[in-house]
Amino acid sequence: MSPIITDGRPAGRTHHSILDYPNPFESEKPMTSNKMKTAVWAVPLALLVAGTSARAAGTTVNLTAPDSLKTLKVPEPAALMTIVKDRKAAITLGKALFWDMQVGSDGVQACASCHFHAGADSRSKNEVNPGQAGGDNTFQMVPGPDSTVTPANFPFHRVADRDDRLSSVLKDTNDVMGSQGVFLGDFLGLTRGLAEEIGNPSPDAVFHVGANNTRRVTGRNAPSVINAAFNYNNFWDGRANFIFNGADPFGDADVNARVFSDDGTGALKAVAIHLENSSLASQAVGPPGNGTEMSLGNRTFPDIGKKLLSLRPLGKQMVHESDSVLGPLARKTARWTRPGLNTTYTDMVKAAFRSQYWNVTSQVVSIDGAGAHLAPRPAAELAQNQYTQIEANFALFFGLAVQMYEDTLISDDSPFDRFQEGDTSALSRSAQEGLNLFLTPADPAFAGGSCFNCHFGPEFTKATVSNVGRVNFTGDLPEQIIERMDMNDGHGATYDSGFYNIGVRPTEEDLGRGGSDPFGYPLSFTARALMLQNGTKLPFPNPANICGDGKTQPCPMNRVAIDGTFKTPSLRNVELTGPYFHNGGQATLMQVLDFYTRGGDFHEHNIATLDSDIQTRSASSTSWTSSSRSPTSASAGRRLPSITPSCSSRTARRATAHR
Repeated sequence: MSPIITDGRPAGRTHHSILDYPNPFESEKPMTSNKMKTAVWAVPLALLVAGTSARAAGTTVNLTAPDSLKTLKVPEPAALMTIVKDRKAAITLGKALFWDMQVGSDGVQACASCHFHAGADSRSKNEVNPGQAGGDNTFQMVPGPDSTVTPANFPFHRVADRDDRLSSVLKDTNDVMGSQGVFLGDFLGLTRGLAEEIGNPSPDAVFHVGANNTRRVTGRNAPSVINAAFNYNNFWDGRANFIFNGADPFGDADVNARVFSDDGTGALKAVAIHLENSSLASQAVGPPGNGTEMSLGNRTFPDIGKKLLSLRPLGKQMVHESDSVLGPLARKTARWTRPGLNTTYTDMVKAAFRSQYWNVTSQVVSIDGAGAHLAPRPAAELAQNQYTQIEANFALFFGLAVQMYEDTLISDDSPFDRFQEGDTSALSRSAQEGLNLFLTPADPAFAGGSCFNCHFGPEFTKATVSNVGRVNFTGDLPEQIIERMDMNDGHGATYDSGFYNIGVRPTEEDLGRGGSDPFGYPLSFTARALMLQNGTKLPFPNPANICGDGKTQPCPMNRVAIDGTFKTPSLRNVELTGPYFHNGGQATLMQVLDFYTRGGDFHEHNIATLDSDIQTRSASSTSWTSSSRSPTSASAGRRLPSITPSCSSRTARRATAHR
């Protein structure tokens, strides 16, 4: 039996400064070396998570810092309530679906399996992928699958002098700290009332110990779902589209995506939906159908619906009566608590969503190799490939309900938030100094980190709706959706705002935002705009086309810098979400700061698309140089096209004084 589900807090939006979980990869050994970085760089990150605050007399709100996150409203689709009937019921359904182990083909894997620890994954056993995104199936960091990772395995790229990336390389691996999922196999069918599906196991050439398959492992580190509601796109490569189509993660790129609605006469019709501000819904429907994360091969979302609608919600798990969302549905008696909820998924869907999306019972949806077809409902039991309306629309229900639940996972009551609201005792003096360093652009005359260039706004990331979002995808769009700046090689390039190549791994190992969707279209708005320039017409609007209607009118473009770029994560709760970066290659925040201090690990290799804030150590090893960005306004946060190389703030004075 799984541990009891409870959040131990009152109902409503989640306001918390930090979740009470340690980072299992943090070393307990005192950090006695490199005092300069401890004092200058560790504090800015520490202020974003909860910690001991000490009164700093005479301090006031930092006027150059972003406002409290409480000032931002969680983005929501304008047409949400034309599909959803009851907000509270939808959140309840979403939480049940998010935590329910029965969603996985094996009856074990839930969304929460990879996002239970401060919204991320803290497990250490069987969490390594051998670098399959770059074509490598050989484990290097650990002996093989099902191994346990320890702090000694980090960082994945280790040099003799942790401040000098050009010093001798002691260790390097393209292995990735991912998340374990399911065993390899093909979906064959369901048994009504059972969470475990009928499958045909397949020998796994990579994830096996001897003749026995092990659970497969994802090729990227699991991002946190806390505060993900503010992201414009989700997943590291942003493939979870801002537009939810009701079926899959890819928005309007899937021109055939449809849901089934009552046409007003009691008959079904296939309709396209287009819900903006719904990247989390797009994200939510990805893993349940993924053959590594949660699913047997070729399982469809209607199959998931057919199974779950025959099961008791959370039927393998105990729900505590004090849970702020699910508590009222807990199966609590005077003597004991029974597994599951005191309701059905059918009733939960009907309570949450408008009836036109589930009330037609006279027809079924048949799915075969040619697509979906409507037919009268037979008198006999439905065939495996025949689905009722409520089953056929289960991706719609799942995506929106989970999104609405995750919209409540907002950490907006940190010491930083309270300080910006006027509580002058919320941040210690050293934390305030760290905040100033965090906000200060790189400059040779004084200390500054330029951290805020990418970790921007109250969310502490630029990849957000508030920075790049736009509901109307017609007409001119703001410059923030795509931006131009000089790369580290001194030449200008255009890229997707909020996505950067910082030299974590060689670009070609994982293209990130430079990849494509299953329909052959680039994930990147910048790359799509370049396709338009070359005369290719897209079947869907491209929000990056700042010159015209976003569909047919081309824009003048220069070179693009999208390969090897990844979404900037928020720094909120960052102390709890290690390991870090898309490959999970740094175990601690100090290792992250070492990485930035040395100018990344693959600076020279990636230089053509390397973010200009990833700075280069000078030959004297006492200062840093880079093609830095032009001055950035804390209020506007825009990067300007005219950029001049200059020395950074990591000066000879500071390096000499503190080394």
